[in-house]
Amino acid sequence: MSPVYILESIRTPRGKAKESGGLHELSPYELLDSLYNYISENEYVDFNKIDDVILGCVTQQGEQAGNIAKSSALFSGLPDKVNGITLNRFCSSSLDAINFGYLKILSGQSNLVFSGGIEMMSRVPMLSDEASIWIDPKIAHKSKIFMMGSGADLIASLNNISREEADKLAYSSQQKAYFAKTNNYFKSVIPVKNPYKDLICKEDECIRHETTIDDLSLLDPSFDELGKRGVDELQLKLFPELKQINHIHTAGNSPAMADAASITILSNSKHSDSDKYKYRATIKAVATVNDDPAFVLSGCLAATKQILNDMKLTVNDIDMFEIHEAFASTIIHTQRVLEIPQDKLNVNGGCIALGHPMGATGSIMMSTLLDEMERQNLSLGIVSTSGAAGAGTAILIER
Repeated sequence: MSPVYILESIRTPRGKAKESGGLHELSPYELLDSLYNYISENEYVDFNKIDDVILGCVTQQGEQAGNIAKSSALFSGLPDKVNGITLNRFCSSSLDAINFGYLKILSGQSNLVFSGGIEMMSRVPMLSDEASIWIDPKIAHKSKIFMMGSGADLIASLNNISREEADKLAYSSQQKAYFAKTNNYFKSVIPVKNPYKDLICKEDECIRHETTIDDLSLLDPSFDELGKRGVDELQLKLFPELKQINHIHTAGNSPAMADAASITILSNSKHSDSDKYKYRATIKAVATVNDDPAFVLSGCLAATKQILNDMKLTVNDIDMFEIHEAFASTIIHTQRVLEIPQDKLNVNGGCIALGHPMGATGSIMMSTLLDEMERQNLSLGIVSTSGAAGAGTAILIER
């Protein structure tokens, strides 16, 4: 089996998922087109050699429906012969897109794959596909499906994570993200022109560096009312050791919704076609797991454990972790269990500060990990994501 190389991993800025956001007027096709054009203009690869485009997208509705991986490739003028497939493993989708591309190249089925994701949450709102699993109580109950915030509050309740700890984590994420943005640590961000607003979106827009701990402490819990409508009762039946569900998550310590796209180029070759670019890293291993759906967002912990066990590695062997900040309690619990040092984990902030464009986040995290590992001249890194229903994916890379 040939090694699988990451030639490049790029992304757009994360725009605010609001009409005022810098990317809002662009369709998903136009946003992806900015990345395809950048790759073409910089002569990374010959588009005629692309075997597949694999994109994650969670809400495949409206503008994001119709297999946007293939349809965006056609829109952007990629050769007709290039295949395309869109996948949904909830918020792990774009990391799984990389996983699928890795497996295709590893097996010899493909030589060059574009993997990544797209989510325009200002234009295609979360849950706008009206999936029964989220809106039909009978189906949700039988399937043990809960909303993400309810799962985060459950994790906090089971593991004695306080509101103060959650707010402190959120504050730290904001400060680290602002420092990284100010010091130009996010090298993989590609500026995007928005002609409808006559602006160029260059930076992540969701960061709120002026936020204080006091500000965060004043915010109301976001999922208390949902709990009162029956979710708390169901969770307490599943976990009778709990006396109550502590609703600690607010808009301030939850991930910010965002617009963004990302592409990670995978190849069986160490060099671009033009020999201008050498590969950035090698994929050494992948892990895909599914934890108890009732926990909803514990997959990042389970997947990280799995990949460490599979490769007979310890936390000490890994130089840098980029783990999905899917609500404050998730990352607090993960860090506690794995005992990851602070200077190895999400050192440039996470989704609470930077934003969470669901179908694109995993590939964005890959680019962030690569940027930081290059900056610090590190060798081994793990990127890990959580999806709904306990889904989790992790990838081990070596520079």
